[in-house]
Amino acid sequence: MKPLTVVLIVLAIILVGLIILSLVGRKLQKKADAAQENIMVGAQTYSIMVIDKKRIKLKDAGFPQIVLDQTPKWLRGRKVPIVKAKIGPKITNLMCDEKVFEKIPTMKEVKAVMNGIYIIDVKGLRSGLEQKKGKKGFFARLRDKAQKVVDDDKKERQSASAKNAKNTKTSNEASEKKKKK
Repeated sequence: MKPLTVVLIVLAIILVGLIILSLVGRKLQKKADAAQENIMVGAQTYSIMVIDKKRIKLKDAGFPQIVLDQTPKWLRGRKVPIVKAKIGPKITNLMCDEKVFEKIPTMKEVKAVMNGIYIIDVKGLRSGLEQKKGKKGFFARLRDKAQKVVDDDKKERQSASAKNAKNTKTSNEASEKKKKK
């Protein structure tokens, strides 16, 4: 076989694979959008006091057996974000979205948009929620250091040019005074 035909066959296989992946991706995206829409339909806002939050296996979270039966098998052994909260006089375990889990403060009262035992969104009740600064990556730190060096260099140049301009101005004034005398 010629190398050109081998390359063409490989490219054709890759092209077919990408087309299949895009079709499957669209189908999964439509399913996810429909599920999200169903979750938002029954959502209600509650005022809850967050006691604790952690990632626990779904089996160990203390949910009723009917909840465990309704979840897919692959999710049962997986660690999920669980929030222990006080809703009114009752303390319950709630599941929440990954994005929301990072925003939830512990030992504070928040307004939570919930559907059943699933927290969709949170808002601060009396004040805004504090946003934690994420850990900077290696290249972000490197870029910040380089930017600081550039800024310091600009400041030094500006101060040096200001001093030179001042020295030049005073020397020009002194030479003008000498010429007048």
